[in-house]
Amino acid sequence: MNKGGAGGLGGGSGAGSGPTAAAAAAAAQKQKTLLHRVEGDIANIVDNFSHLVNVARVNDPPVRNSQEAFMMEMRGARMVQAADSLLKLVSELKQTAIFSGFASLNDHVEQRRNEFNQLAERTDRTLSNIGEEAAASLKELESHYSSSAQKTLQNLQP
Repeated sequence: MNKGGAGGLGGGSGAGSGPTAAAAAAAAQKQKTLLHRVEGDIANIVDNFSHLVNVARVNDPPVRNSQEAFMMEMRGARMVQAADSLLKLVSELKQTAIFSGFASLNDHVEQRRNEFNQLAERTDRTLSNIGEEAAASLKELESHYSSSAQKTLQNLQP
């Protein structure tokens, strides 16, 4: 059996944008649990099928045949239960894949939002600094103009 089959559940995000260490440990534990369930269910199906085949021999005594029929029904029911458990597991894996995709997408969106907020703050600081420098330069130009000879000549002319 391929034990790496459930490995694609984590969303495939990189180290910088992936889940936290606790979430990664929880995902690894869940993957282990799911793989254990798969192995158990498949072993149960195989075991019950082999017992079903062994019990299916036809014997002469009628009591033995009714016991064998009961055993066959019991083994068949156990196989159905194990198959049902596998179907539920597949459904759970699908849901996990879908929701983990949303979780990693939400993590990525949150990270990008934080980056853009930091960029906006840096831009605001830069614009504020530029405004302060422009105001200081304008005051300096005004003081130079007011003390310049050109202004004095303009004030003297009617």
